[in-house]
Amino acid sequence: MPSSRPTALLLVLLFLGLTALCGCEQKGPITQLSQLEKGLFAVPTGTVADQLVLSRMPGARFVYFNSVLDAALAVKTGKADAVAYDEPILRNIAAKTGGLALLEQPITIDQYGFAVSQDNLALKQAIDAELAALRADGRYDDLLRRWLPATGSPAPMPDIALPRGQGSLRLGTAAVTEPFSFVGEAGAIVGFDIELARRVALRLGKDLEIVNLEFGALIPALLAGKVDLIGACITITDERSRKVLFSEPYYRGGISALVRQP
Repeated sequence: MPSSRPTALLLVLLFLGLTALCGCEQKGPITQLSQLEKGLFAVPTGTVADQLVLSRMPGARFVYFNSVLDAALAVKTGKADAVAYDEPILRNIAAKTGGLALLEQPITIDQYGFAVSQDNLALKQAIDAELAALRADGRYDDLLRRWLPATGSPAPMPDIALPRGQGSLRLGTAAVTEPFSFVGEAGAIVGFDIELARRVALRLGKDLEIVNLEFGALIPALLAGKVDLIGACITITDERSRKVLFSEPYYRGGISALVRQP
């Protein structure tokens, strides 16, 4: 009876050749942004994350989801290579979710700030003064550690007692930008921006009234005088600066990539 070894060897070589031709080899872990030059990015619908990715990586492809959490789940289950979205929001997701990691190299770099109406220089100066004081005595670093821990969820909102009967500072926010502004476990709106706004209100001797809006309605509400300031992970841009007056930046972020953990 003739040996079957030559036939078996031929079949193995044929299989390997077909695998190479059809590109079916398994992808290795993504550890560098350069590996995503032609990657498939998951992005939330209605954002400009895709356009910002394309400005850096013209060969990128996209799949769209209703929320950034849905996009992160798609990456975790292998349906996309990376999520593209605001760095602190992705950092928060990675800290709370196993199996995901934030690439160190950003796609774009932006600064976040509060915005007030252009005729309200006094409020801008109060925000800037509070930021300077927080940075000078180390409380700003505490604030960062509280809302952006390396692992786990943000810490509870600190108790900042505000005066009553002296008027209110009206903050417009979009409570879908954890860890900057979101609905906490007790049902109250909390976050980095909320704590900072409360500290500004305390400096001014006022209470804080929070007005929760859609993100796209924040600047129109400010221009219409419905709120005194707005904050919700808002990127400082030249276009926006023609309409509103921004505080000094309080966070350096931008668009980053969240991938499966190597």
